[in-house]
Amino acid sequence: MPESADVEGLLRELAPQALGAVARRTTDFGSAEDAVQEALIAAATQWPRDGVPANPRGWLVTVAGRRLVEQWRRDAARRDRENVAEADPPVVTGRDDSLELLFLCCHPALSTPSQVAITLRAVGGLTTAEIARAFLVPEATVAQRISRAKAAIRQAGARFALPDTADLPRRTAAVSEVLYLVFTEGHSASSGDTVARVDLTSEAIRLTRMLVGQATLDPALAPARGELVGLLALMLLTEARRPARVAPDGSLIPLDRQDRTLWDRALIAEGVDLITGSLAHELLGPYQLQAAIAALHAEAPTAADTDWPQILALFDLLRELDPGPMVTLNRVVAVAMVHGPTTGLLELDLVADDLALVHHHRTHAVRAHLLDRTGDLDLAAAEYRAAARLTRSEPERRYLEARAAARGL
Repeated sequence: MPESADVEGLLRELAPQALGAVARRTTDFGSAEDAVQEALIAAATQWPRDGVPANPRGWLVTVAGRRLVEQWRRDAARRDRENVAEADPPVVTGRDDSLELLFLCCHPALSTPSQVAITLRAVGGLTTAEIARAFLVPEATVAQRISRAKAAIRQAGARFALPDTADLPRRTAAVSEVLYLVFTEGHSASSGDTVARVDLTSEAIRLTRMLVGQATLDPALAPARGELVGLLALMLLTEARRPARVAPDGSLIPLDRQDRTLWDRALIAEGVDLITGSLAHELLGPYQLQAAIAALHAEAPTAADTDWPQILALFDLLRELDPGPMVTLNRVVAVAMVHGPTTGLLELDLVADDLALVHHHRTHAVRAHLLDRTGDLDLAAAEYRAAARLTRSEPERRYLEARAAARGL
């Protein structure tokens, strides 16, 4: 008999494929998603006991199709709105509909949190409980977001198809943002007991690879290809550092103290190759600039060898193209590395009253780091403690408190 963990992994892989096959037969995405979820529950119960069927994807599609027909029989008012009938069940093909699902889940009618939740559920195959654990919100909150998303998709009359050519760039930007948010949360969990969530980073990388592949083949996506490649490169270069980010006791290790021999050199080589080619042949965008910065860090043999003047120049460009609080803070660090910590503190004073930065723990952490470098250990310790009080990440809190304690307070 198959192990439950093996069945769980298989179902996660097959879930978006089954949903795509079913959703192509109906304009009601919510009904299709509900039917596939019922089929997944049935499979999770039966397959460990009876064995995995010879055609597991076909089994899911068939069972979901039957559930869909039964649902429409119970709700006659919907029959004339959908193209579902007992004599016309979903067709099982080898087609992968993940891309269409991805664009549907990132429909502009949805809020960003809803886009993230339904993307991870429908395309990533994560359960509602897994999504809730990943973002440390109540399961009921995620369920509500998914329910509202399905209702919004239905009300918007969204089609299960790639967007029209004219709408494709805007929709691709929305998809990219969702994947970036998923990866960012996976790489540096904003709260909880772990530094990172590998399930989120892996899924974001998988979906971004798929999108880059489509952009290579589809002329309509050609204008967006540079940024998609940049996003993939950024993810790979960032993910490459993950093995060195956590100490054996689970504590956080900052970039300048990481054992660089633990970095994944294959991911670094792929990421550098991608961003080098993209910068040479594509229009410049924010993801490409971030990837270029990540590449400079990845290629430095030691922290002392980092090309900070080049990084600062890239942050200056990024500030013009895509300003934001984290860009501002990271640029302050680059200024300090190039021109000294005192100049960095002056630069921080110029932006610290930004409402997005005033109460952010990273503002205090950056100030503490710069004060530390000037030798003002008492003030540095106070800022480390202020940052520790504000963060929701337990590993980060422990790291900041340890830094404060090491300063003698």
